[in-house]
Amino acid sequence: MSLTNEDLAATPPEARTWTLKHFVALWVGMAVCIPTYTMAAGLIDQGMSWGQALFCVGLGNVIVLGPMILNAHAGTRYGIPFPVFARASFGVTGANVPAVLRALVACGWFGIQTWLGGQALWQLLLAIAPGVEASLTSAGMKAAIGIHPGELLGFAVFWLVTLYFIIKGTESIKFLELYSAPFLIVVGLVLLIWAWVKADGFGPMLSQPSKLTEPGAFMAVFIPGLTAMVGFWATLSLNIPDFTRYARSQKDQMLGQALGLPGTMVLFSFIGVAVTSATPIIFGELIWDPVKLMGRVGGAFVTLIAMFSLSIATLSTNLAANVVSPANDFSNLAPGKISYRTGGIITAVIGAVIFPWKLIESSGGYIFTWLIGYSALLGPIGGIMVADYFLLRRRELVVEDLYRRGGKYEYRGGVNWWAMLALAIGVAVNVPGFLAEAVPGLKDSVPAFWRSLYTYAWFAGFLLSGALHLAFSTWVARTETRLEPERTA
Repeated sequence: MSLTNEDLAATPPEARTWTLKHFVALWVGMAVCIPTYTMAAGLIDQGMSWGQALFCVGLGNVIVLGPMILNAHAGTRYGIPFPVFARASFGVTGANVPAVLRALVACGWFGIQTWLGGQALWQLLLAIAPGVEASLTSAGMKAAIGIHPGELLGFAVFWLVTLYFIIKGTESIKFLELYSAPFLIVVGLVLLIWAWVKADGFGPMLSQPSKLTEPGAFMAVFIPGLTAMVGFWATLSLNIPDFTRYARSQKDQMLGQALGLPGTMVLFSFIGVAVTSATPIIFGELIWDPVKLMGRVGGAFVTLIAMFSLSIATLSTNLAANVVSPANDFSNLAPGKISYRTGGIITAVIGAVIFPWKLIESSGGYIFTWLIGYSALLGPIGGIMVADYFLLRRRELVVEDLYRRGGKYEYRGGVNWWAMLALAIGVAVNVPGFLAEAVPGLKDSVPAFWRSLYTYAWFAGFLLSGALHLAFSTWVARTETRLEPERTA
């Protein structure tokens, strides 16, 4: 059974050319995106003031920077991608479990980004031909899938365009990836200036008080909000070795990430927070979705430029942030049969069939069900990998054994069942709380303890699974040490 291919093989030293500026640029490019805007705007929609929302975003990104840099270390030191790194703790075949879980979350994000891009295309079409909306109206279709037929058309077109670039490769849109972040920054600043003018300055915009005035009301939103902020990048905190395998040094990846991630997230989130705070003043209602907002700014030319900009930026962000990881992860399932390109196609198909618009149809669903929900899956994986690499192995890996059967990471049948048990327990403790949020009418039947624990989903899973993996591994090592003299005799 082959455990490697061209995409999974360790990066040779001569190919590790990324410097500090590359990692800063990477994070600016990935952090400046529509979901960053909607995440911060969603906290305003949940009742926070602008200051509370910005603090929540900043703190969450400082926290997630920790596991991000820790998991990045192995990629830089050994040149290995995330699925191969996971083999050390889960086994050479057991690593497929965390890899697939990470890939499925990426499929969800791929679908969300495609939906946002499709929304921009639909608004672009309406700006050019306003009468098309009535001609495409179908109450039956909207009732069946939950969106307007025109929105489905925009989604399908954007999906096909993205699929084209997956098949052809991203080299043909390299210039788009280079300029997508500045493009969105300019659009965001223009939107901020527009809101500033319309709302008569920052005073009225940022004077909206917190709606969370009742005792305990703020913490009831802040804690899950903080977990969601950490969960937002819990994805990349796992597969960051996919990028740091190209790093020139540990210093470059550590400083590059520290400079690129928290600051960019806070600055672009401020645009989302400020503009969202201005919408009740301008329109008489709070609008947290930037695509819908720009569709109401007014003027066909303004709408056309804004939606075209969003479409291009979303396309390049989707290809960079939501294809690399799942393509590698699916390739890890069968390295000899699934190439990077095939993995990308699988990602696109799954991202389409999950109805991604359902994940972000409300700020509550986006934060409490999607962001916190998948953090309950990824937190335990991160805890196990950090504990395994830094506490058990002291950063020492046998790279050759990561690519062969019967080596140091074979465990039993290629699977470290103790790591799987630690993962299962870490995920299981958050399942009742997730069901209470995700299933209508179930909340009252789930005990308050489990609902409360779920608001800490990433933290609870990370710490519990990491501690259990450390305890199980220590116990197994001591047991084998005691049995060794008997085997020798």
